Amino acid sequence: MNNHLELAIHGGKPVRDSFLSYGKQWIDEEDIQAVIKVLRGDYLTTGPEVGRFEEEIAKYVGSKYAVSFSNGTAALHGACYAAGISGGDEVITTPMTFVASANCVLYLGGSPVFADIDPKTYNINPQKIEQLITDKTKAIIPVDFTGQPADLDAIIKIAKENNLVVIEDAAHAIGAKYNGKKIGSISDMAMFSFHPVKHITTGEGGVITTNSEDYYKKLLQFRTHGITRDPGLLKEQHGPWYYEMQFLGFNYRMTDFQAALGISQLDKLEKFLELRKKYVEIYNEAFRELREIKVPYQPAFSDSSWHLYIVRLNMELLNANRKQIYEALVKENIGVNVHYIPVYMQPYYQQLGYKKGICPEAEKLYEEMITLPLFPAMEEADVYDVISAVKKVIRYYSKEKNYK
Repeated sequence: MNNHLELAIHGGKPVRDSFLSYGKQWIDEEDIQAVIKVLRGDYLTTGPEVGRFEEEIAKYVGSKYAVSFSNGTAALHGACYAAGISGGDEVITTPMTFVASANCVLYLGGSPVFADIDPKTYNINPQKIEQLITDKTKAIIPVDFTGQPADLDAIIKIAKENNLVVIEDAAHAIGAKYNGKKIGSISDMAMFSFHPVKHITTGEGGVITTNSEDYYKKLLQFRTHGITRDPGLLKEQHGPWYYEMQFLGFNYRMTDFQAALGISQLDKLEKFLELRKKYVEIYNEAFRELREIKVPYQPAFSDSSWHLYIVRLNMELLNANRKQIYEALVKENIGVNVHYIPVYMQPYYQQLGYKKGICPEAEKLYEEMITLPLFPAMEEADVYDVISAVKKVIRYYSKEKNYK
């Protein structure tokens, strides 16, 4: 084999001289100045910027209300509380997600129930949801995995037939559309995350969008220790200073400078989405010729926001396992990742009694997938470096003789 084709892991020259991470925030001078302005003002914790940010998010997605939280996990916790989830309740969700999608149920004494995924979309399979509903089922938490909307029509139909609440984990999906309608305006509640690797960032932060005034009021109170000053909710009234803690809530509030950053970032969201989609098109075109990997499938109803770009390895055509390919790509200075380990395979969930094998499609996907770098701050040259590295590694390990 020629030296320029020799893998870096075997001593060859890497495709890149510098390491390219799988995701990274885009912060510009406008963002910095927006934060500085708040730092020089009167409010640092929850203030007017928080309200503005919530209004802008609600307006963007087309929902009546938005309630911000300190992070996406806190937002999911609040949504589960608003939905009335408590001890003995079951909530059906997908295992192919970050642990927060299920942990939020445990926080309230409920039990997550894992439904397997659709092997084409990698999202929760509505047919599997139906099979798992019992008289204890209280809600469904579908996840818009990688930014691709779940099959919401089917899920909402099941929910209505069984009197269930739909809490959409849209952490990956701000800007995505389902049948032309923006994610965040469809389900009973939807959560967006603003972690630095997401589409827009507030450092840490999350939000719940909803069209329900009842959920809205519960979420506001939940994030502030269960405290209210709303005259319509008070049991007594001692004077203008008076407030009441009516249930055990949490301190999950967003700061004003985080909200200011979020407002500035939101102004750039459409640009960020455009770049993500552009890079995805380049990836898709480049990888179509490789029988050893499968590019992401998109159903007709989906307009993904492309938080993640995942390729699936055709292991039958490779002389290597996923770990070997992953490590080879890292040595080429490509910051690949794996999203996600099925939640119930985590040691804590195993201790709770969950067994491996309950979602075979999710487990098979986990063994075969790799996340490639995708973020707006990438240059086109970075995208082509990723393509070169993937082709270099895949062709090295391919069983196809014409690559050798």
